[in-house]
Amino acid sequence: MKALAYLGPDKKALEERPKPMIAAATDAIVRVTRTTICGTDLHILKGDVPSCTPGRILGHEGVGVVDSIGTAVTSFKPGNTVLISCISSCGKCVYCRKLMYSHCTTGGWILGNKIDGTQAEFVRIPHADTSLYPVPAGADEEALVMLSDILPTGFECGVLNGKVTPGSSVAIVGAGPIGLAALLTAQFYAPSALIVIDLDDNRLEVARRFGATATINSADGQALRRVMELTGNLGVDTAIEAVGIPATFELCEAIVAPGGVIANVGVHGAPVSLHMERLWDRNITITTRLVDTASTPDLLKIVQSRRIDPKLLITHRFKFDKILDAYETFGNAAKTGALKVIIEI
Repeated sequence: MKALAYLGPDKKALEERPKPMIAAATDAIVRVTRTTICGTDLHILKGDVPSCTPGRILGHEGVGVVDSIGTAVTSFKPGNTVLISCISSCGKCVYCRKLMYSHCTTGGWILGNKIDGTQAEFVRIPHADTSLYPVPAGADEEALVMLSDILPTGFECGVLNGKVTPGSSVAIVGAGPIGLAALLTAQFYAPSALIVIDLDDNRLEVARRFGATATINSADGQALRRVMELTGNLGVDTAIEAVGIPATFELCEAIVAPGGVIANVGVHGAPVSLHMERLWDRNITITTRLVDTASTPDLLKIVQSRRIDPKLLITHRFKFDKILDAYETFGNAAKTGALKVIIEI
């Protein structure tokens, strides 16, 4: 089969690999029909994720058709169309029983990280009964690919951890796919203000189309002043960090109101200053989280009811033999305007 392999920092290639085989009774082999590229894949290619070693097939998102199942799989059979969760969960360990599937002792974020992933014609899914979701008849597969990772990530790590409530004020720092997913799902709770901050005017225009009440281009260094103007000099009740660099986290520290929440979503590869000299008396909560995908069943229902349209996040489409072009497009989003790309296999 063909697969996209990580070969070391800044190295990747479309290679011929053996088709995966059932390794445990709880496994399923899925023929991937659609996948995508995540910002985390770019972090891997930079060498920022040491748990992902050279030779690994990348990718942790996708939709496909069950090809074969282990003897212990009871919820799926060959021929079923399924959504692949970015998180594999056994459903039984101490963390799974707390709904912290991302910390499953035999799963978690392993696809495209510790085991071969979904940017291939076939993928082995451990704990298939609790790591796959049936795709409803007639569902839009492209839209459902967004449910593998970014929609539950923006919702769980940003909106739920950020304790967004009706009438509250929210600032999302970063208008990439994850920030925009947080913007879409924050509207479930009817906040009074949804402010999106970014350096890219094109992404800010997208944010306005997606429901932002105000947008701020932070290139001039005046984002803090503008947020304070918009909030009566109070700051925001929820500041969602959706980039993963020191400057954006420190901006969240500056704009959060007393009693507010900083919800970190970004993947950080460098230390960040925590300004306790300013925050020690402000009743601030700081949250961190890796997506657990516990919200995926509910998000599936919401997407099926057309309350939100995650296809809005898709800007480019490629055939699998052009996946290197897809990476080039996604990795140069400032030039290409890419948000999420769909790769059809």
